Amino acid sequence: MDIVKKLIIKIISAEARWALRRWRARVVGITGSVGKSSAKEAIAMVLESRFRVRKSNKSYNSEIGLSLAVLGRTTAWRSWSGWICNIAQGLQEVHTKHPPEILVLEMGVDRPQDMDRLLGIVRPDIAVITAIGELPVHVEFFPDAEDIAREKSKLARQLAASGWAVLNADDPIVHTMKEKTNASILTYGFSDSADLVASNYKISKDGIALKVDYKGASVPVRLHEVYGKQQAYAALATIAVVTLFDMNLVEAAQALQRYKPLPGRLRHIEGIKNSFILDDTYNASPLATAAAFDVLQELPAKRKIVVFGDMLELGKYAIEAHQKVGTLAKFADYLITVGPRAKFAAESAVASGMTQKNVLWFATAQEAASFLKECIKENDMILIKGSQSMRMERVVEEIMAHPEQASELLCRQDDYWKNKK
Repeated sequence: MDIVKKLIIKIISAEARWALRRWRARVVGITGSVGKSSAKEAIAMVLESRFRVRKSNKSYNSEIGLSLAVLGRTTAWRSWSGWICNIAQGLQEVHTKHPPEILVLEMGVDRPQDMDRLLGIVRPDIAVITAIGELPVHVEFFPDAEDIAREKSKLARQLAASGWAVLNADDPIVHTMKEKTNASILTYGFSDSADLVASNYKISKDGIALKVDYKGASVPVRLHEVYGKQQAYAALATIAVVTLFDMNLVEAAQALQRYKPLPGRLRHIEGIKNSFILDDTYNASPLATAAAFDVLQELPAKRKIVVFGDMLELGKYAIEAHQKVGTLAKFADYLITVGPRAKFAAESAVASGMTQKNVLWFATAQEAASFLKECIKENDMILIKGSQSMRMERVVEEIMAHPEQASELLCRQDDYWKNKK
């Protein structure tokens, strides 16, 4: 089985490299611990107004996912006939008469040397590094947090002198990467030291608004039903990248008005009893969880409920990270935790001053959903977050006002995930 899998990866990757040599498309590669998918979606959407653009499907950012993204194919999961079809159609795609002019690709890192393998397939012309944070996601297989940052920084290091590194100036680890590349540098953030500077950030139930200044020009940016500074950073990264393709600030800001977050990325969903759900169930890391809590704190609501599932792949940092989440969650009216690691968050929340009867723990998402359905009152705001394997989208499905829209609005709705226990 492993031999066949490796052979498939080798063939698909070879086709992707061949396609890139033939097409000569410009490549935007995106990495970071949070914000990759949001940045990818926003960048691709704006560039599509002028160019033929292909982007990573969903979060295809592994070795096989990256190759499939280049070729415009999707995973066949465990279907051998599906993989044979992918190989055949990938070969046809290599010779397409209308190849993409720009590829916008996520490049993820789970283990040491992952970035080397990805760079063996594609060498981006523009590298976007979103945010790393003090405790990145996927740190489990690295000796320490610095090592995963070093692995991700390879994306900036490999750039040619003619390339561009687009860096988050507000993330100290990312900002230092400007010293590690020969490429030109363009930084973005809320810091005055950034090249592209955001200010006047405001958030409401309608979405977020901010002002962006670059090279003496200024433009207001408004994102409808888009929440949090992490999405503001996606907008900033987008404006930074598209200026490298000779698009101006006004053009970018107008295009960004059409942007909508992917399912499970802090997306507003109508809940039962006229409640307001913030669905952030795609995945969870300490940095992304803290950012989601910031959003919940900033938005007005009668009661605020946090439903929090385990954060995985944190290795030796797991207990400490979950305890910190519990401390951060003390602003909420209720904290509902799911999974063995999240129990540390529950205990920490009580130790930090939350009323014990308002802090609950459940073993599974289904159990938490059953309680939540009875607990919710009109005008409650509910943030739901957890790592992929915790299947926290099942909680959202149980309390959303229109469950018939689950396949359209929620993450992990394909047959593979729906049939997985």
